[in-house]
Amino acid sequence: MKIGIISDTHDNIPKIKKALAAFAARKCEALIHAGDVISPFAAKALRAAKLPIHAIYGNNDGERKGLADLLPGICDGPRLLEIDGRKILVAHSIAQITEQAKAGVDLVIVGHTHVAGLERTKPLVLNPGECGGWLYGRHTVAVLDTARMAIEEISLD
Repeated sequence: MKIGIISDTHDNIPKIKKALAAFAARKCEALIHAGDVISPFAAKALRAAKLPIHAIYGNNDGERKGLADLLPGICDGPRLLEIDGRKILVAHSIAQITEQAKAGVDLVIVGHTHVAGLERTKPLVLNPGECGGWLYGRHTVAVLDTARMAIEEISLD
């Protein structure tokens, strides 16, 4: 199964649409958002993918009720997901993840820093970077292939 991974969209609708097109091209079956969707209109843009969306709040998500109405199940991180036999821990900031929480997890997904990176440790630690691109001007997302635990980093520039 392929899962689109996105974070720090910060209301950048054109880049959200570009990310969703990249996920569709790769036949993703679900989407994980690691926080800072920001507003309900950005959440509405994400829903256009018509995929299951597993989201957490970031530090800038102010309109929580509006986000919750559009993204059922959105919650504060860390959030443990079990998808396709893989345990995935999602938090907005790595500071929210304890060593104990990592035990038995296949992948940790974080955002917040707006810097894409992959630590090939056990578990893998992925930051898909900033889809919004407001901080560093790079627009990045990632795709997880759960069968191989392979991660493709994608530039939307």
